[in-house]
Amino acid sequence: MNRKETGDRGEKAAQSFLKKKGYRIREINWRCREGEIDIVAEKRGCLVFIEVRTKTGDDFGSPEESVTAAKKAKLTATALSYVSSHSDVPESWRIDFIGIDLDARGQPTRIEQIENAVW
Repeated sequence: MNRKETGDRGEKAAQSFLKKKGYRIREINWRCREGEIDIVAEKRGCLVFIEVRTKTGDDFGSPEESVTAAKKAKLTATALSYVSSHSDVPESWRIDFIGIDLDARGQPTRIEQIENAVW
């Protein structure tokens, strides 16, 4: 499985995970000049920007550990761009991470959501 396939499987698993937890998916892979948000969702009047990180092995730490300070800054700038360019968004919003580990067959063995991962 190549890097793109790994990422695609992770994002699909994250979408399913979020839907089961009661989130409504608004956008997938939303792009602007500042960057990209993997998933834009909403739950209980809160807009949630979600960065999905997927790994297939233990090398180089957990998926969540791979998010750098620069990436966090880029996510914040991208989220602000989304909020300013959409009139139908709730006042409340946050940025979450979802870390996913896949087994050799590409099936999720762990999915973990970290709420308010960037503030």
